[in-house]
Amino acid sequence: MKSFEIRKQFIDFFKEKEHPFIRSSPVVPLNDPTLLFANAGMNQFKDIFLGNRKPDFNRAVNSQKCIRVSGKHNDLEEVGVDNFHHTFFEMLGNWSFGDYYKQDSINWAWELFTKHWNLDVNRLWVTVYKDDDESYDIWRKVRNISNDRILRFGDKDNFWEMGDTGPCGPCSEIHYYTGSDLSKQNPHGVNCEQDYRELWNLVFIQYNRDLNGALSNLPMKHVDTGMGLERITSVMNNTQDHYCLDLFHPIINKIENISNIIYNNTNGTPHRVISDHLRMLCFSMADGAIPSNDGRGYVLRRVLRRAVRYGDLIGIKNCFLSSLVDSLISTVDKFYPEIKSKKDFIVKTLDREEDLFRNTLEKGLVKFDEIALKSNKKFSGRSAFKLYDTYGFPFDLTKLLCSEKNMQVNENEFKEEMEKQKIKSKKLKKDSFEIQNIDWISKTEKIETNFIGYNCFKADCNMLAYCKISDKYYIVLDQTPFYCESGGQVSDRGKIYNKSIYLDVLDVQNVNGVICHICNLKKGSLNFDISEFKAEIIKDDRKKIRSNHTATHLLHESLKQVLGRHVQQSGSLVDKNRLRFDYTHSSKLSDLEIYEIERIVNQNIINNIKLETNVENYKDAIENGVVALFGEKYEDIVRVVNISDFSKELCGGTHVARTGEIGFFKILSDSALSSGVRRIEAATGISSVSLMSSYYEKIKSLKSLLGATEDSLVDTVKNLITKNLEIEKKNERLLIEKQQKIIEQLIKKIVTFKNVKILSLVIKEDIDENILSDWFRKKTKNNSIMLVGLIKNSRPIIVCSLTDDLIPKLKANEIIKIAAKCINGGGGGKNHFAKAGGKDVKLLDKAIKITKDEVLKKI
Repeated sequence: MKSFEIRKQFIDFFKEKEHPFIRSSPVVPLNDPTLLFANAGMNQFKDIFLGNRKPDFNRAVNSQKCIRVSGKHNDLEEVGVDNFHHTFFEMLGNWSFGDYYKQDSINWAWELFTKHWNLDVNRLWVTVYKDDDESYDIWRKVRNISNDRILRFGDKDNFWEMGDTGPCGPCSEIHYYTGSDLSKQNPHGVNCEQDYRELWNLVFIQYNRDLNGALSNLPMKHVDTGMGLERITSVMNNTQDHYCLDLFHPIINKIENISNIIYNNTNGTPHRVISDHLRMLCFSMADGAIPSNDGRGYVLRRVLRRAVRYGDLIGIKNCFLSSLVDSLISTVDKFYPEIKSKKDFIVKTLDREEDLFRNTLEKGLVKFDEIALKSNKKFSGRSAFKLYDTYGFPFDLTKLLCSEKNMQVNENEFKEEMEKQKIKSKKLKKDSFEIQNIDWISKTEKIETNFIGYNCFKADCNMLAYCKISDKYYIVLDQTPFYCESGGQVSDRGKIYNKSIYLDVLDVQNVNGVICHICNLKKGSLNFDISEFKAEIIKDDRKKIRSNHTATHLLHESLKQVLGRHVQQSGSLVDKNRLRFDYTHSSKLSDLEIYEIERIVNQNIINNIKLETNVENYKDAIENGVVALFGEKYEDIVRVVNISDFSKELCGGTHVARTGEIGFFKILSDSALSSGVRRIEAATGISSVSLMSSYYEKIKSLKSLLGATEDSLVDTVKNLITKNLEIEKKNERLLIEKQQKIIEQLIKKIVTFKNVKILSLVIKEDIDENILSDWFRKKTKNNSIMLVGLIKNSRPIIVCSLTDDLIPKLKANEIIKIAAKCINGGGGGKNHFAKAGGKDVKLLDKAIKITKDEVLKKI
C-alpha cells in the first residue's frame, strides 16, 4: 500500500468521527521561541493545551511535518546507522480538546489497526504508564488482546513531554513485533529491542510542567496521538527498511544513478543519510528556514554538509543535492505542494550552500589531517571549533572524520568554545508579548475582537476587558479599527476615548490570542461604569503605512521578474516612514538591476491599478498561483490581495485602493543580511519625494562649490579625486624622504657596547615607528638593538627593535615590559619588535635610561 493511501485512510477514518482536518503547520514554528523546529503534531495546538486560547473545534485530525534534530528530541546521530530513524518525518495524529478522552482514543486506535488495516493482533503489544490504572482497565476490556500483552512502564517510556517545559501527561503506546518468528516474542523486548516498533502513541495531556519542573493540572484534559507515517507504511508493506518505501525510493534511485553505487541494507548508510537529509532540508527551506551560522540556520547547514560528506564517501565529488529535488517532489507533491512552488529557491540555496562548502572542504580536510597527526587518538574540542569557525565544518562532520580514524573528540570542550562565541555575538531581541496568565478584568467570558479597520479609521466600540501591566493598560474591544501588528506591518497608533476617559494607544499586539490595545491612561480611571468608547487611529500614519505595504507587494514581484523566480520574501517591516524587505538572493544588486526594479514598481504606480481583495479557500488560492509567504501558517479561508495581473499574494494587511496613491518609490539601500539573504530599504510617497529633493539640493551645492554644470559634475569630481591621489602620493614620497634623512642622522648616534650596537635616545621629530624599526634593522644588519622614545598625540611611546641574531639572548617583547612600567603604561609585541604606550611624557627620558641599563646588564 502506498504512503499517500495510508495517509488518506487515516484522515478519512477520523473525519468520519467528526474530526475536522487541520493542515500541517510549517516546520519552522510560529511564535514559539522554545522550538527550533516543529517536532510533534501538537506544537500548533500548544496554546490550546495551556489554556491561552480557546479552540475553534473540539476535535482535529492532521498529518504534521516534523523535524527532530535538536534539543530533547534529536534523531540526527541515528539517521543512516539503522533503516528506520529520520530527521524529517510525518506525524499522523488525532486530537481532542476537552472532548473525548481515554476510552474513545483507545477503542478507535484498536478499531483502525485491527478492523480497517487488519494488522496481525498476534504481533501487537500495548504499554501504559505505571500509575495509569484507567488506561490499563480500558485495554483489558478491548477484544482480541490478552492481558499479558498489556505492559506497564515508567516515566522514561510512558510519560510524554514535548520538552523541558510545557504540556505533558501519561501515554499508552501500541507496538508491533516485526520479527520473522512469532514464537520468539517476549514482553521484555518491548521498549528494548528493535524488532518491537512503536507505531502509535496515545498521549493523555493533563499537566503542564513549569521551569522548576513542577506539574500543574491543565484547565481541561486533552488527547494528542501521534503515529509516524513512515513507520506504519513499512509495517503495512511488510518491510523493516523505511528507505525501500515509495517516500524514499525515487530519491534513492537518483542517488544510485549519480554515484553508480546500488543501495543495499548493509552498506547503504550514505544513501539513507542523503535521502533523509534532503527531505529535511527541502521542507525546512520551503517553510522559510535558511542555512546560516546560528540557531535554526546552523542546524540546516550542519545537515546539508553532513549529506555532502556522505555523498563524498560514495564518490560524488560535484554538487548534486539540487538534482534530487524533483525526485522528492514526485513523492509528496499531492499533499505538500509547497516544495514544488518553492523549487527555484530551494535549488539555488542547495547549490550555493553545497558549492560554498566544497570550496572549503578540501582545505578543511587537509587541516583536519594535520591536526589528527598531532593528536594521538584524541582530537581537542578547540581544534574542532577552529574547523567549524574557519572552514565551516559542523561538529557532526568532525566526529564522523574522527570515527573514521578511530579517534575521540572532546565534545564538552567544543561546546564551551561555542558558548563563548554565542556570548560575544549575543544581541537584544524585541519583546514578543508572550505574557502568561493575564489577570483580566472583564464583563464577559468570551473575549474576541472584530477588526473593522480595512475601510474605516474610527469606530464606536465596547470595552470587553482590561488589565494593568507595569504602567501600561491592556484594553480589549469588541471591534476595532486598529491594525494589530502582524505580517511585518506595524500596528496603528491613536486614541480610545469617551467623555470621562482618554487613552493614548501606543501599540496593538496579539497577546496569547487576544488583541490588546497597549495604552497610556491620560485621563480618568478604567472601570465598567462606562464601557462605550470611540476608537480612532492616526489617519495620516495609516495612509503612509498602507502605501509602504502595497509597495512591498510590487517590489516582491519586481524582484522576481528582474532576478529570477527563486526570489522569496524572507521578512519585512512596514511602518509610516519606510519599508524594509528581506529577500533570498546571493549577490548584491547592480546599479542596472536597481534601476530596472524601480522602473517596474514606479510604472505600476503610474498605471494607478485598482487593488482587489477577495476571501478564498487556501487550497484554491495556491492552485491559482497566489503567493504564500515563508513561514506563515494560514487558515483554510484566506484573504488574497490582487494587483491586477501583476501580483497576487495572501495578505491580511492594509493596502491602498489604487497603486497611484503610493506616489513614488525609491530604493535607499541593498545590503547582505546573512548568507543568501539580502535586505532592501525603500521609501514611498512624500518620504521618497523629500529624499529626492534632498539629493537635488546636494547636487546643486556641489555644482556651486565646484563651478560645474550638471553634465560635467561627475567628470569634475573624478578629476578632483585623481588629482588628490597624485598629491597624496607625492606627499607620501616627501614624508618618506624626510624620515630617511632623520634616520640617517640617528644611525650616526649609535654606540657600541661589547660588540653590540645600541641606539638609545628620545626623538623629538614626528616619525613612523614601524619605518624606523625596518630601516634600523636593514642598515645595521646584525648585533644591533634600538631603544627610542617618541611622543605621539601628547603621549609617550617607547619602541624596541633588534636584529635577529640577538634574539637568543634578548627579546624585544620582554625588554618593552621594563620600559612600560617606567611610563605607567603597557605594551607588547614580537621577539624582534615591540612597543609600549604610557601616560606621562615627563618620564620618557628616565624610562629610556633605566631600560637601557637593564639591557646592558644582559649583553
